[in-house]
Amino acid sequence: MRIAGVTIPDNKQLAYSLPILFGIGPTRAKDILKAAGVPETKKGGELTADEEQKIRSLSEAYLIEGELRREIGQNIKRLKDIRSLRGERHTRGLPVRGQRTKTNSRTRRGNVRKTMTSGRRTLEKT
Repeated sequence: MRIAGVTIPDNKQLAYSLPILFGIGPTRAKDILKAAGVPETKKGGELTADEEQKIRSLSEAYLIEGELRREIGQNIKRLKDIRSLRGERHTRGLPVRGQRTKTNSRTRRGNVRKTMTSGRRTLEKT
């Protein structure tokens, strides 16, 4: 079964295979299956054509895949264009939402490890 250009696996339960789509998580997948009247434990290969069509129409009612990625990209570009703080953080590749950067942003800044010296300075004798 294909939804928004993405192939849903036939050998996985639908509750676990629908979150493959960008924009659909576990909760939304269960809501879609409940609205379609399909059990969560049913696998993709066991669906009838009618059930596939119901699931496809319900999931495409949400912003998913390319449309969602495009909207997120436009929002980030808008923040950069108005030169907001969040936009500047995106531009520099730093954490955007107030996270600690002294020790915990290795994935965002690259794996930069600086050796820490002790806070005490040795006094030179004059």
